[in-house]
This record gives sequence, structure tokens and C-alpha cells, in this order.
Amino acid sequence: MPRSPGAAPAYCIPGTTFDTHSPLGHSTAMQGNGAADKVDAVVVGAGVVGLAVARALALAGHETIILEKETTIGTGTSSRNSEVIHAGIYYPKGSLKARLCVAGRKALYAYCDAHGVPYRRCGKLIVAIGEQQRGALERVLATARGNGVDDIRRLSREEARALEPELACCGALLSPSTGILDSHAYMLALLGDAQANGAMIAYGSTVAGGRIDENGIVIDVASDGAIMSLAPRLLVNSAGLEAQAVASSISGLPAKSIPSLRYAKGNYFQLVGRAPFKRLIYPVPEPGGLGVHITIDLGGQAKFGPDVEWIEKPDYTVDPSRAARFYAAIRQYWPALPDGALEPGYSGIRPKLPANGADAPDFVIQGRDAHGVAGLINLYGIESPGLTSSLAIADYVAELAEAAKDPA
Repeated sequence: MPRSPGAAPAYCIPGTTFDTHSPLGHSTAMQGNGAADKVDAVVVGAGVVGLAVARALALAGHETIILEKETTIGTGTSSRNSEVIHAGIYYPKGSLKARLCVAGRKALYAYCDAHGVPYRRCGKLIVAIGEQQRGALERVLATARGNGVDDIRRLSREEARALEPELACCGALLSPSTGILDSHAYMLALLGDAQANGAMIAYGSTVAGGRIDENGIVIDVASDGAIMSLAPRLLVNSAGLEAQAVASSISGLPAKSIPSLRYAKGNYFQLVGRAPFKRLIYPVPEPGGLGVHITIDLGGQAKFGPDVEWIEKPDYTVDPSRAARFYAAIRQYWPALPDGALEPGYSGIRPKLPANGADAPDFVIQGRDAHGVAGLINLYGIESPGLTSSLAIADYVAELAEAAKDPA
């Protein structure tokens, strides 16, 4: 599993509040007397997208508070994924996923260069296992080019095997702009940027509820056994798997604006021994995901996954018996995979939304036009390619926030 970031410096005072250097100061709201303290911007969730949003808001001059229920950043979906920088290949043209992935990928490589975040532009191959998959491969190619991924190209079987001799396929697509990064270092860099521009983070802080009244939004924050009330001018709900729960806890927010949620668990198995490939290897996509692919992290560890396991509630246990399906899927493109070479790794959970007639669900980023509440931006279904798209999502949210400002 990608490393979970270590605890970063937090702004807090004993008794469930922030430190005296924050704009909140010695807030009476923090002391639990029921009065809501007016603040500028609050971001719920310190995953990679929440941190990117907080950074963007802080850079735009907002006094920003990040609420994180855990004791450190990025412990959920952000630290339980493949750590891939996606090119923007698969997503329907014009969708938020397509637009924000392509823009986010370009911004992410530049950010990593500027901030010393480790990454490798290793490229990936998307492979057709048999002739019957050539049509699917051509559709992927057309979608990618429609999204502005201009460097993707077709490879024959011989060309693919020249790059990766252990690969079995009848043809492939090469995506040179796909890469991998250290998501831990990236999240710490985002938090450092946000804090350097005045943002604050409160760990162990959960949104216990909220309401919409004539003055705007009020949220109740539970921390260390006490409840504090905040009245943010801008509230960004970037709670990942819990975004729907946070939104549902705010009285006065129309329930019909909150999309339903399904949990798509993705299990990973690690390879014992040397990685057989230099590039990432992906099969053609499958319903719910991109198929059991191989990624190689910056330390050289090869891992396979994720698969798709629909679950009713979050559970990160990896069932060793699922290895049989992995062996079968992997041997379609790597027949030489030895018996006993896979061991359970880790799992992540993708927040899946209804597709509503589309081929796949899109990101949902709601401002006032969607739910009628001024000063509230909800982010739903931020799954892959959320990591790649994070800086572009943050810019999108910051633009929504700026457009929604009161002319007064």
C-alpha cells in the first residue's frame, strides 16, 4: 500500500480548538457555548483533493481551515490507490474526468518538478489479449485522441514485445505521458503550500451536522468530545467516501441534490520477486474499473490490481482467495507468472455514482446552481483519476467560489 503520510503540523489547542494564531483566536464557539464563529473558508477532508483545494483557496487569499477526522492527512482513498499519473485516455469527451484529468496531468508534472516530488514518466501499454479486443482498443484510442491525448499511438504485437519481451498480446496502445508518483510526498507538498499561505488544519475533527439558515451555512464540528460551531462563508465538502454523509447531515440542503453512492472495493496483490516489465501494463477496461493491471512503484515493487468488488460498507481486508482470479487475469498478458508469486497487498474503495445513462459516472462538483445554497460546493464521486486531476479540480472549485462571490 502507498505510504500513509506522517502527521503534519496542525493548528490546534487543547479542548477542541485551533491555536491562538489562527483567525479564530479564542473563539467562544470553540468553547462550546453554541455560538457559531464566522470564518472565511472551510474544506472538509484532507485527502489529496481536499488539500489541493485548500491550497488553491489559500493562494487566492482565503483564510482556509481544513477539517480532517483522522490524525493525519490522506488516510483514505488518497493512500489506497495505484499512484498513477493518468494521461486522460478513457473518459468520455467533454466530461469533467476527461477535461480535468488532461489539465491536471500537465499541472501535476509541473508541480512535481517545481516542488521536488518524486515521480517517473514511465509510460504504459494498454493491451488487446485477443483479436476480439482489437475493437475495444480502437475505441480507447479514439476516445484518448478526442480528449487531447496526442502522444498515444498504436503498436503491433511485435512492437509491443520489443518494448516488453514478456508481454503477450495481439496489439497495444502506448501512452508515453502516463507515470507514477509518490503520493505521500505530493500530499505533504500540497499541505506545506497551503499552510505557507495561511491555511490551518484541524485533525480529529468531524462534521457532526449542520444547517442552512437565513445567514448562510452553519456546521457543527465534533472534536475531543466537544462540539464547536462554525459559520463559513465558503464550505467545500471534499470528504471522499463520506461526502454524501456530510451533505446529508446539513439540514436544509435538498436531498435530491445528493447522488446515491456505491462502494467499489479494489484489491491489490503484490508480486514476490523482480518486476517483469518497465512500463505499466493495462488490459482493456472492464465495467467499474480499468481491469487488473500492473503498476510498479518508485521503489520497484510491482503490484497488481485493482479488481472490482462491490461491497455494502467500507472494509479494507484483502481476501487471499481472490488471488485465483488475479492469476487468471494476469496470465492473459503475462503467461509466465509463476505459481505462488502473488501475496495480498492492500485495498482501496472507489466512491461510485450512478452513470445516469452514460458509459461511466463522471465527477460531480456542485455549486449553488445545483443545490440552491450559496457558499457550498460539494464534490461527489471523486475516484480515479482524482489524484491526477487534483490540481485542476482545485482550480475548478476556486473558480466556482470566485464566481459565487457576493457582488457586495
